[in-house]
Amino acid sequence: MPGLLLNIDVPDIVAGIAFYTSALGLTVGRRFDRDFVELLGADAPIYLLRKDAGTSIGPAGGDTRRYERHWSPIHPDFVVEDMDAAIARAISAGAVQEGETCEAPYGRLPMFADPFGHGFCLIQFNERGYDALLA
Repeated sequence: MPGLLLNIDVPDIVAGIAFYTSALGLTVGRRFDRDFVELLGADAPIYLLRKDAGTSIGPAGGDTRRYERHWSPIHPDFVVEDMDAAIARAISAGAVQEGETCEAPYGRLPMFADPFGHGFCLIQFNERGYDALLA
């Protein structure tokens, strides 16, 4: 089975570390250099990579990095035990909640943007979790 890790580009590594450790309780693991840091505490390691706005996202050119709010079809969901405390912690760290907290058959789910424009969600499962969606 393949492993999973998550890379998140940020324009400022210090600000990235401050946000993700404060908002989600992650801890700094290895520091590979001043622009590449491992964060631990989630099910998969998260790597913050400092990349300047406007730089190419790949060797063939195309799109460029931007840190105003942008949409991506892939985003992380962070599972939490206490949604109200998790929302307060994320907002206090600089996240922006986008809309109301949704009540779903499987639990509660608010959507956010981090200070770098990336979307993420918090999710607090109820006792059935995603099994509530099975017929």
